Amino acid sequence: MDKQTEFVLRAIEERDVRFVRLWFTDVLGFLKSVAIAPAELEGAFSEGIGFDGSAIEGFARVYESDMVARPDPSTFQILPWRDANPATARMFCDITMPDGSPSYADPRYVLKRALQRAADLGFTFYTHPEVEFFLFNDPLDPDRPPIPVDQSGYFDHTPQSTGSDFRRRAITMLEQMGISVEFSHHEGGPGQQEIDLRYADALSTADNLMTFRVVVKEVALSQNIHASFMPKPFTEHPGSGMHTHVSLFEGDNNAFYDASAEYHLSKIARHFIAGLLRHASEITAVTNQWVNSYKRLAGGGEAPNYICWGRNNRSALVRVPMYKPNKGASARVELRSLDSACNPYLAFALTLAAGLAGIEGEYPLPEGAEDDVWSLTERERQALGIEPLPRNLDEAIRAMENSELVADTLGEHVFDFFLRNKRAEFEEYRRQVTPIELQRLLPVL
Repeated sequence: MDKQTEFVLRAIEERDVRFVRLWFTDVLGFLKSVAIAPAELEGAFSEGIGFDGSAIEGFARVYESDMVARPDPSTFQILPWRDANPATARMFCDITMPDGSPSYADPRYVLKRALQRAADLGFTFYTHPEVEFFLFNDPLDPDRPPIPVDQSGYFDHTPQSTGSDFRRRAITMLEQMGISVEFSHHEGGPGQQEIDLRYADALSTADNLMTFRVVVKEVALSQNIHASFMPKPFTEHPGSGMHTHVSLFEGDNNAFYDASAEYHLSKIARHFIAGLLRHASEITAVTNQWVNSYKRLAGGGEAPNYICWGRNNRSALVRVPMYKPNKGASARVELRSLDSACNPYLAFALTLAAGLAGIEGEYPLPEGAEDDVWSLTERERQALGIEPLPRNLDEAIRAMENSELVADTLGEHVFDFFLRNKRAEFEEYRRQVTPIELQRLLPVL
């Protein structure tokens, strides 16, 4: 028995933990949970917990349904929103087949495989997400517009407000679970919040994001409000993104930093950005996986909808932040397309794969766009070689289905299921008659 496992078993006894929740996600990024008694935990570590994979979105067909959830002891944490006595804990799981081989359908394994590929090239992949979401007054009614908890704006200081009280409580809980928070503030839309997680390796960050969503929703419910990560709940206000800062390290050295290069960007960083740009359309169905995601990308504001990079340009898909230009450890690039409703395991795996393809293929980096890309005419954008991102889920699916990079990174099973599911989502969406059609056409046609 390794030290980490021993630590968990001892902590469960010392902290009077009566329930242990084992967490994993389906292919779409929805959290799944099974609770076991502490007495079962030693067996779970050695043999795993069997479950019916055919009942989980994207996991297995009925005739190959047996799967095993194996808890990862390094992810053990007490859940702070449960009663202190008796306590409840959680651990993330790796999903395997009955013979012990990794499950082809486990999003966590998809990311682990991508990270191993980076490790084989000598790199560790770090991510730092800025997570946006909305807080609404309950109850939510699908037939009425949601009511935000406030009418504040970007960085507004709102004494004794629901939002600031919420952020304080949420951050306290996150810190109690070992998740470090860097910043928090009110975002641009009414009721819109942002909490930025401190950078960590991509697997830890993905686990942290799944925990983050649960904490945010639990704290909101405790205050009789509702949290939503829907990318674009309002037509007239900004959507919720998850701008993600990424970097590669070689040991303790930031591989993106070169003190002598222009903008201090190393060759590796430049090739990585070029990879993100070249493969941007192919990975968008995963980084922006809902029909609603494209309402955010079409909305201007700080959501990118053109494939270009820049330094101080917040209309660019990829931005090179210049906060601390002489600090090597801080060199990073920011991918601005992701939304906070993506499956972080799959999104990070594809972000890394696109960047590594740029490094291995030594893709040349095109000229940066320092103009506001939205203010250019279509002809000016074409002259600069700036292509649009997919404008809807259908275009994103078409770009993804022809992508060798996405198929190789996700694996055949996840790739095929994801495409099937998203095609069905878009077809259902395409058949809907919307309020704008009724408002504009019913009276005049």
